[in-house]
Amino acid sequence: MIELMILFVLMKRDFTMYGIHKRILERFCPYTNPSFGAIKPALVRLERAKLLTTSKIMSDGGKLSIYYTITDAGLKELRKLLLKPMSKNPLQFVSEAKIKLCCASFLSPEDAKIMYNEIKSLALLHKNNALKILNDEYTPVDFYQKIVLDNTVCEYNNFISMLEGLEKDARNS
Repeated sequence: MIELMILFVLMKRDFTMYGIHKRILERFCPYTNPSFGAIKPALVRLERAKLLTTSKIMSDGGKLSIYYTITDAGLKELRKLLLKPMSKNPLQFVSEAKIKLCCASFLSPEDAKIMYNEIKSLALLHKNNALKILNDEYTPVDFYQKIVLDNTVCEYNNFISMLEGLEKDARNS
């Protein structure tokens, strides 16, 4: 996910590593909080793969700043990352889906529909898994687990409603 977020923030403007970190926090902080220790190796990987380039600029104060620029290959990779199949692990799915949805403006309406459909399918799967546990007479569920499962079902219902709204908007585009 870190590569996806980096490529997305570089889509409109070049940034230093500090600027990239700041933009990621501004856009994605409710879902993730990557450290510089995660961003730096990702930048190295992206540069080695020729998905971004660097330029070194000396500031007026004599400090060397490295600016990162997304390449055409990086834009193609961003699309590929947004359409890449998602984790089936519910914990990873939720944050991954939210990050991808925040980047949906990059996609064509057709690609956005594909992404929404996959996310909606997995959200329905996870919601149904929670319902199975709640409704299984042979699986004992204590009070606290029931409260958490009920809340999980509600969260997935809200998430699915949001996706249906996005799908409707994409159809109208």
